[in-house]
Amino acid sequence: MPFSNSKNPNLNNVEDHLKSFVAEDPDSKYTFDSERDAPQSEICREGKKLSRKCVTLKMHSTRMFAAMQEQGFFCVLPMDPSRTYIECTRIPK
Repeated sequence: MPFSNSKNPNLNNVEDHLKSFVAEDPDSKYTFDSERDAPQSEICREGKKLSRKCVTLKMHSTRMFAAMQEQGFFCVLPMDPSRTYIECTRIPK
């Protein structure tokens, strides 16, 4: 199921959807996760006011990792080895 954005129909590819989602609050912490080799991933934003917003994008986790790095984020596994999600934090300029 591809992510659809009824607010902005000009966003026609998944990487544009990811960029739009991140642009809403670029300084927040992001996490993403998916099943192994799954064609989609869920990315969540931990907002500053304890709000959490998630979207599912039709993007493999390896591509999501690269796309977040291309947007200036540092992405790593959490310290807890039982966790499988990836945490991304914007690198200060």
